[in-house]
Amino acid sequence: MTSEYDLEKFRFNWAALLPISQHLPGTGGILRQQTEDFRVQEIPLYLPSGQGSHAYALVEKRNLTTRDLVLALLKAGVAENAIGVAGLKDKRAVTRQWLSVPNRQAAALAELEALDGVRVLETSRHKNKLGIGHLQGNRFSIRVRQAEVDALARAQAIVDLLIAQGVPNYFGPQRFGRFGNNAIDGLKLLRGEWVPGGHRLKRFFLSSLQSLLFNHLLNLRIERGLYQQVINGDWAKKHDTGGVFLVESAEIERARAENLAISATLPLFGKKVKLSPTLAGELELETFRYFALRWQDFTRLKGSRRISRVKLAEVELQPTEDGYIFSFVLPKGSFATSVLREIMKVDIDVVADEELKAAEQD
Repeated sequence: MTSEYDLEKFRFNWAALLPISQHLPGTGGILRQQTEDFRVQEIPLYLPSGQGSHAYALVEKRNLTTRDLVLALLKAGVAENAIGVAGLKDKRAVTRQWLSVPNRQAAALAELEALDGVRVLETSRHKNKLGIGHLQGNRFSIRVRQAEVDALARAQAIVDLLIAQGVPNYFGPQRFGRFGNNAIDGLKLLRGEWVPGGHRLKRFFLSSLQSLLFNHLLNLRIERGLYQQVINGDWAKKHDTGGVFLVESAEIERARAENLAISATLPLFGKKVKLSPTLAGELELETFRYFALRWQDFTRLKGSRRISRVKLAEVELQPTEDGYIFSFVLPKGSFATSVLREIMKVDIDVVADEELKAAEQD
């Protein structure tokens, strides 16, 4: 039973996760005063070819979830398993993303414009349904208001550090729900207890538990000065090709890690992801002990690995009368909140979990 556990350890807490720029002052400021302050544009893995059995639409939406778009298509008669999206996008924002439906139901795409705040910008066709994860990343343009007077200089100093060392690939608050409790529900499910919405949200709650351990392990490495390093037993990933290999000599790989050519991948534990060997495995065991868990607890889950750092790209800082606009690109699956907390050094607002589950989909 979960009564045997310290449940507070399973509650998400941004403040407990170290930024890498803690020695640099943040810009302060606030986010999302207006919908237009937060813009996200999906970067597709491929563009529709113009031919094929699936109709595609590039959609811009305001103050709506991606689920709202899907529900409109369902109402128009499209089966849910026939609707394609590459990822879910913020509600309180202006966002652009592609959707697909079978070509015989292409007329349903026009129904999206009946929604207040939706524009269909482009339509096309392609040979396959758009699938989850069929994107390279996301382009963000975020306005920070009421920032410090020297905000631009502060932001630039932190950006330079993030470009050189990479952004810590923490799972952000979206993964853990409005009150940070999703991993607690995941623990309860792991222990065979009932939770509200457990059947419908079981996968999401369990992945939140995996994510919590990932965050703890990444924080541990930052705390111990291992963020820019790989250690023996790591499964490292090449940033350019995506190739993964076992690190047998950390000293040989030191330069590539410091130059952000490779980064350690950290486990999302499951039956396909066992404990790493040697030093990396010792840190993983330490994480299990902290939460009073074992690797064997996760054998019902598939498991995967997630890179510990991501590259910040296409950065632009533009001054405004009360702050700045910060534009950048992140690869799929990473969180803009991980960047913003480094830059701003303030609590980052959290969108309700039904509004933003991008990490689960991206």
